[in-house]
Amino acid sequence: MRFHYSKITIIRSDKPKYTDINQKLQWFGSSLGLFNLRDKDKSCFRIFIVLVKSRKIGKPMSSDEIAFESNLSRGTVVHHLNKLMDSGIVISKNNKYYLAVDNLAGLVDLVQDNLNKACAALKDVAKDIDEQLGL
Repeated sequence: MRFHYSKITIIRSDKPKYTDINQKLQWFGSSLGLFNLRDKDKSCFRIFIVLVKSRKIGKPMSSDEIAFESNLSRGTVVHHLNKLMDSGIVISKNNKYYLAVDNLAGLVDLVQDNLNKACAALKDVAKDIDEQLGL
């Protein structure tokens, strides 16, 4: 049996009252579980920002280009790109990386669509289990 999966964590927190764009982006990414406490250098955040900028100009980037722009090692970039691809937020084609959607609102729509599909599948299986157990 093969499973297709994407992994994303949603962290619910109060909507920010910030006016600074970087604080809003940090909250946005944190709410999607992209950045965690172990990421002391905010590496994933820096990569995410580079990818947002590259999406704005319509130019996918190689891991080397992302490493240069974010001032991170290529190994660190590849690690975080794999995490972002696992979550379905980033796509790779011909060794170039880009956001899976055109804008951040579209990213939320993508996450919501994936969440709805996952919940529908869970509910179907739950009903089957309930029926088999006589619940």
